[in-house]
Amino acid sequence: MNCGGAFAKDSSHLKLATAYKPENIVFTEVDASEGKKQMATVLFPKDPKRRLEVWWDNETSRSGTYLIVINGQSTWTAPKGLKLGLQIAQLERLNGKPFKLKGFGSSNEGSVSDWQGGALESIAGGCKVGVSMRADAKAPPNAIELAAAELASTDAAVKAIKPSVAEIIVGY
Repeated sequence: MNCGGAFAKDSSHLKLATAYKPENIVFTEVDASEGKKQMATVLFPKDPKRRLEVWWDNETSRSGTYLIVINGQSTWTAPKGLKLGLQIAQLERLNGKPFKLKGFGSSNEGSVSDWQGGALESIAGGCKVGVSMRADAKAPPNAIELAAAELASTDAAVKAIKPSVAEIIVGY
């Protein structure tokens, strides 16, 4: 997917239905932060590998792309080749340089806090990309706690927990 066409800022549920066929999309509740629910258009809702969420600025008219969410087992590729499961070194390569992460600790997940002016900082089409990473399941809790502060992707504490991309959010 890219930040244009059916996924442009001015897109709509209708444009997605036209591009991906009406039988492949549904307007339904999806999980938002802190256990809340949000209405969104979901592409390929019955196929975990093709599933993609599109959240709207105007929920009533289902228009104005707000967020595009890639999570779970989805195999969608976001701009610049960003996809779920990428490791730190692969993400640094896509960005063209190290970046900063924060938020690990008790949650086992952290997020990119600063792309440091790399290739993932700004995307053609005017969208921004956010990435949540999950520590490796075998990483010891004390190692995850050490990565709780904002750290560079090159920091030994980050490398020790071997995080991988768990969710990608493309927003406008």
